[in-house]
Amino acid sequence: MNKFLRSLVLVALVSPSVAFAGGIVTNANQSAAYIRMLARDASTSIDAVYFNPAGVTKLNNGFHISITNQSIFQKKTIENKYPFLNEAKYVGDVAAPLFPSIHAVYKKDKWALGFSFHPNGGGGTAQYDTGLPSFETQIATIPTMLSSQGINTTTYSADIAFDGSSVFWGTQLNASYAINDMISVAAGVRMIYAANNYNGHIKSIMINPNMTGHPLFPLMNSYKGEIVPASQFGVDLGNAIRTAYGTTTANAGDTLAASTQNMLVDAKQTGMGWTPIIGANLTFGEKLNVGLRYEFKTKLEMENNTKTDNTGMFPDGAKFNNDIPAILSVGINYSILPELRASLGWHHYFDKNANWEGKEEFISNNLYELALGLEYDINQTLLISAGVLRSQTGVGQGYQTDLSHSLTSTSVGFGGGIRLTEKSMLNLGMLYSQYTSGSKDIDYTLGGSTVTYKETYNRTNIVFAIGFDYSF
Repeated sequence: MNKFLRSLVLVALVSPSVAFAGGIVTNANQSAAYIRMLARDASTSIDAVYFNPAGVTKLNNGFHISITNQSIFQKKTIENKYPFLNEAKYVGDVAAPLFPSIHAVYKKDKWALGFSFHPNGGGGTAQYDTGLPSFETQIATIPTMLSSQGINTTTYSADIAFDGSSVFWGTQLNASYAINDMISVAAGVRMIYAANNYNGHIKSIMINPNMTGHPLFPLMNSYKGEIVPASQFGVDLGNAIRTAYGTTTANAGDTLAASTQNMLVDAKQTGMGWTPIIGANLTFGEKLNVGLRYEFKTKLEMENNTKTDNTGMFPDGAKFNNDIPAILSVGINYSILPELRASLGWHHYFDKNANWEGKEEFISNNLYELALGLEYDINQTLLISAGVLRSQTGVGQGYQTDLSHSLTSTSVGFGGGIRLTEKSMLNLGMLYSQYTSGSKDIDYTLGGSTVTYKETYNRTNIVFAIGFDYSF
């Protein structure tokens, strides 16, 4: 039991809880304007600090600040066709009611200094109140195993729960310079502080063994099909085997007792890394603007700080690699009419080049995204916008697990902005993401033979955002 639980949770170590847009360990949703439009890679507004660092040179001289909060709610659904499970469908809820981002810029003539503080990855808590298929399949085999030995067992139950939270906080500083009216460049660095928290248990494993008619029944005549703790039954079975056969060695009963003990985890992991960033902004006349951004790979090493762990999966002080992949972003903004603007965005995440303790070997193609956004000024006070984003994953079946899976998705965002004053603006947005179902064929060993069953993954996501921009 320890082996399977250890392998399951280790895959979660490189999988922050919230990621609906961006690479596997990268959040792209860093402003309310993004939520309502989904294409900000050529932005010359305050959120360009993150999306297009060189673009902040287009701001007026002075100090500018943008504050955003998002409330993110995600539902994950996993279905497993393994016939011995009590449940065929498992639902996990992910919630991040507070998802803040802060961007600030000081602009003086050709120079601009930018600051950003944001959740670069994760930011939510995933709750699996009834466990996961990979947890339960190990327990589900107990009745079949015992019945094959002449101990009629028809049901099982267990208290299974797992909570995981993760946030990669990013603190970013940029310097931008306008070479001329057409070309601006930028360079910066982001410090990443990562923290993962895991709390889980598998306990109170119960079975209904019936020893009636079994040769060991005289020694175990209290077991007649009632629900009992599996670990205690294992202890009694082990002792009965030794008594009946005059042996002192460990046996199948001892193995059952050991593998069905309560398992508890309470662990935290932390790490720090640095992300160099470069960018350029190209302006062609009054209608066309192009933004370029490249983020280098962040080498990130995490370390365990473990309070409780009788599974062996979180050795206190152990370290592992959890890199953030490099990113290339290209954006185009074009004014179709004075009041109507269209934006395009393309993002390439170099997931295959990250170090995830070997898990990157299961990535067939790097993830990429295409975004299209439209923004329309109703009048001098109000504007509306909408956008669509397509995220295409490139992971193979070997990457996918019920605890950590990457899915292709289509997101639609809409909202608007209210110019409260000449120097202040309120942004409101809503986003919905629909994911394309993914699946994996899993081999199970039953009675000495291998049987394959399919596991299917699905997900939906909804986000509400509010942001306030102010210029001094």
